[in-house]
Amino acid sequence: MPLSRRALLTTTGAALLLGAAPPALARPRPTAATAIRQIPLQGAVNVRDLGGYATYDGKRVRHGLAYRGDHLARLTDADLTTLAGLGLGTVVDLRIPLEVDHDGADRLPAGATPVARPVTDHGLFGQLTAAIGSRDPVRQEEMLGDGRAAAFMREVYRTFVTDPADRAALAATLRDLADPRRGPLLLHCTSGKDRTGWTSWLLLTLLGVPETSARADYLASNTFRAAYDARVREGLKQGGLMQNPDLIVPLQEVRAEYLDTALDQLRTSYGSLFRYVSVGLGLELRELAALRERLVPEA
Repeated sequence: MPLSRRALLTTTGAALLLGAAPPALARPRPTAATAIRQIPLQGAVNVRDLGGYATYDGKRVRHGLAYRGDHLARLTDADLTTLAGLGLGTVVDLRIPLEVDHDGADRLPAGATPVARPVTDHGLFGQLTAAIGSRDPVRQEEMLGDGRAAAFMREVYRTFVTDPADRAALAATLRDLADPRRGPLLLHCTSGKDRTGWTSWLLLTLLGVPETSARADYLASNTFRAAYDARVREGLKQGGLMQNPDLIVPLQEVRAEYLDTALDQLRTSYGSLFRYVSVGLGLELRELAALRERLVPEA
């Protein structure tokens, strides 16, 4: 069963720090809808501002400080002008070297400092490239069919909790987001949905954004990526690379079951979100307080 947010926060002090009122002091859940603010670009489809979400205590996450996205290697000159207008100070690239070699390094506006901080994809990119490159429908079915693609994605999500290098990368990114010297920060991977999705869900949850909103932000990648991903599948079929490109749909999508797999692993490994953050990621209470202080205004 999915973990509820309050079930993950085990102490009243931690709940207050992370933005959730304990049951005895709980306020009404915010009801104002938050429109997800996409940054329209020609060379990337899933770049968004993480600001604007209401928190449990009636505040809102600041706009213009935390952004999430897909890879930026194909940005146009017009895109660079758009990103320059955001005043980015830091761009954290969660891709592994194999992905960077394949797609290229990010194109960034002047003033944005690139930070390479790879989070493992559990071999997904290499295996997918090999399967498609084989042009062999039997091999592709053996690798991706009968639920195997979705099962592989669930394993990827478990590594966000179990892999020490992944936890270190996530912790460093959250520390950067808490550091005002970094300026506005954009974090991304290749598609901006899994590694970026987990990090963004975690950030919003730590800021006190209700589970329904944090989960909606995670699942919104399906909307922003749908047309692009459909064109990819059609291109694979038309190019003779895959007879059944729908085999890769579980790899292109985000799904509630993927997020829930990570949360189930979190419960198994740490018992609570707070222990995952404090023990698994090594973040101190003062660092979590600094994160909230920077990204959630008091007034």
